[in-house]
Amino acid sequence: MMQQAADFLSESEALHALVTPLSDEEFQRKTSFKDWTINNVIGHLHMWNWAADLALKDTGAFKTFLVDLRAHTAKGGSLNEFEKKWVDGLSGQALVTTWREFFSEMTDRFGVADPARRVVWAGPDMSVRSSITARLMETWAHGQEVYDLLGVVRKNADRIRNIVVLGVNTYGWTFNVRGEQPPQPKPHLKLTAPSGELWTFNDPSAVELIEGQAEEFCQVVTQVRNIADCELQVTGPNASDWMAKAQCFAGGAQEPPAPGTRKVQ
Repeated sequence: MMQQAADFLSESEALHALVTPLSDEEFQRKTSFKDWTINNVIGHLHMWNWAADLALKDTGAFKTFLVDLRAHTAKGGSLNEFEKKWVDGLSGQALVTTWREFFSEMTDRFGVADPARRVVWAGPDMSVRSSITARLMETWAHGQEVYDLLGVVRKNADRIRNIVVLGVNTYGWTFNVRGEQPPQPKPHLKLTAPSGELWTFNDPSAVELIEGQAEEFCQVVTQVRNIADCELQVTGPNASDWMAKAQCFAGGAQEPPAPGTRKVQ
């Protein structure tokens, strides 16, 4: 099985284990991400898992789905409303069961697909490997608001390297999506993995440097934490500018959460 598919499955199972003990009523609790409830989070992950799988299986059907979604938002409807309608009333543990059954099945399909094959998406086309990595990143990032809400400190595994690599690879995107030129040189990264291994990226530099826990780098590039709420050591103007607005996901430019607003509750 492709490693990224296996890592996506492991991350999804970790979030599943977190929410399995919850009552249906607890799924109505609001997180610190746009007041989304846990139901909203699981529904969002489920629909976009389904969409990624659809893109893998049937390009035409995915494009039709995208037309429907864009027609909804063009009329002023929100993404959240579209997703709630899409899950057709599922909530609580019934939604969790459906989500888990599907992510288990799709892992098998992604696991045997050609990693280099191109698939369509809401943004630019991407490789199969990038598609399942994006699903892992979304699961990890949206999972954070659930961990925070429940007051649970997540125990990460080295599979977050996939998110670190995504963050490094989207250095240019962070600036381009804002109409800016990516400043050079790219900062050097020295990050400590959950296992204690040292991960390094980009050319060595003492003047443009980011050091610290890989988990915190992932939190910043996925915008689940403000850099001010992390202990990363950031040296140099390019590194500081990047960490102030890093964005490893597609879509329009998004601002990171305000300091102190995203944390374990």
